[in-house]
Amino acid sequence: MSEIDVEPVEEIDDAAVPTGVDAPEYVLYGGKGGVGKTTMAAATALASARDGTATLVVSTDPAHSLSDTLETDIPAEPTQIREDDPLYAAEIDPEDALEEGPFAGDGENPMGGMMGGLGEALAGGGPGGVGAGGDGAGDTGPGADDDPDMVDPLGGSMPGADEAAAVRLLLEYMDDPRFERVVIDTAPTGHTLRLLELPEVMDSMLGRVMTMRQRFSGMMDSVTGMFGDDDEGAEMGAEDLEELRERIEVLRDVLQDPTRTDFRVVLVPEELSVRESERLLDRLDEFGVPVGTVVVNRVMQDLTDVADVEADWFVTPDLDDCEFCQRRWSVQREALGRSQDIFRGHDVRRVPLFADEVRGEELLRVVAACIED
Repeated sequence: MSEIDVEPVEEIDDAAVPTGVDAPEYVLYGGKGGVGKTTMAAATALASARDGTATLVVSTDPAHSLSDTLETDIPAEPTQIREDDPLYAAEIDPEDALEEGPFAGDGENPMGGMMGGLGEALAGGGPGGVGAGGDGAGDTGPGADDDPDMVDPLGGSMPGADEAAAVRLLLEYMDDPRFERVVIDTAPTGHTLRLLELPEVMDSMLGRVMTMRQRFSGMMDSVTGMFGDDDEGAEMGAEDLEELRERIEVLRDVLQDPTRTDFRVVLVPEELSVRESERLLDRLDEFGVPVGTVVVNRVMQDLTDVADVEADWFVTPDLDDCEFCQRRWSVQREALGRSQDIFRGHDVRRVPLFADEVRGEELLRVVAACIED
């Protein structure tokens, strides 16, 4: 099989690449999965660090691609990845992050470490289950159905491992004096919104835990490890939860402050992506989280139409003779037209569709010129 010659991307003119970024200390990229959040986060972080601003870019998405985008191995702990710029990076590993603190457990239930086997016991699957017969055989009769809280002590609203890990480590990183700016590649939309709901969830959990302790105090004595070896362990667990809840409140206050946080929504110019982004904007508005920037990625336009960058190597879709390109551009124009009213009042930036896969510093610098200039 013959080899295909691929011309490397030529070096980008330094004058066209932003040195530093005009953004608050926290920049979060959110949106539907697969729209390019990691690319935008990496590009922003690179530009931010160019003027000497100590910048951390962190991925909270379980499906990590930050290492691939930056073309360097990125560990779970913040590590400087460039010698000439103060750029740090980390990819949160949910399972490892859950091994410490009040969320320690089996990686499936973030409350596993403190709750032990209580959830199974209350559902009738463990010793002394609370089914109608109450004989410990695991039956789940009317006794369980009549009180949903007994079947599911967390009310079905508990976030997953990735949110729990993200919260614990984001709180740590946001207090870290090493970093002047933190750029966050969030998990897909639903996960991000559940993270914002955590303070209320924690309040509900604390109330449920205390109620269950009173209701099933006798049963707890017979179930090994539910709240530790004694009541002191249970009280410590509740104190840990209360402390975490308070810190999460601080996190949400930061997210709601436009002078400290810019939540940036990323989408592609397609109808479904626009609708998803509209819902995300509405939900963020409900939480009081301001969105300063909207990034429309993979637009079939010439690079010079969206950024002050001259690049002979950039391949533009042939909108004159390519029927496929023409039809795709028609779809994109309709989506862009719909998005104008939706995103009115936001700073809308466009990033063109690249013929090359966007990875490595050169192309990321071009992306930064599109969104940060």
